[in-house]
Amino acid sequence: MTIQIGEKIPAVDVQYMGQDGVETVNTSELFAGKKVVLFALPGAFTPTCSASHLPGYVVNADALKAKGADLIVCLSVNDAFVMDAWGRQNNAEDQVMMIADGSAHFSKAVGLDVDLDARGMGTRSQRYSMLIDDGVVKAMNIEAPGKFEISDAETMLASL
Repeated sequence: MTIQIGEKIPAVDVQYMGQDGVETVNTSELFAGKKVVLFALPGAFTPTCSASHLPGYVVNADALKAKGADLIVCLSVNDAFVMDAWGRQNNAEDQVMMIADGSAHFSKAVGLDVDLDARGMGTRSQRYSMLIDDGVVKAMNIEAPGKFEISDAETMLASL
């Protein structure tokens, strides 16, 4: 079942590339006491994700923070090494925290996983964005399959 507005984000371990290598953080700790813009996508280095989704949040990071976002998080079912390389390639280092949901535990816990096995991609995340305040979902924009219309940074700016 898909998480709903007003519900608390489940506590799931995810990874990111820290200064000393791959680090693990629990989502309950990461989102506690913060207003977080989270956007998730099917995969790093994939066409729409690379051409539009991540770059839109990098370009709009200052505007999102000016409207109250404490943290901007990009989540994908990739490993921390891939997410780090993709973030560096897109100049996201100081703007967007690149989170790896390598085994899709978070995506499954929020009910936003998708089976892309027929396309050779296995289990992935659906494309969506969420506004999370102190661990509680305040706004959610889930894309229809194959679409990129409502999970963009501009739509999120309107939610803040």
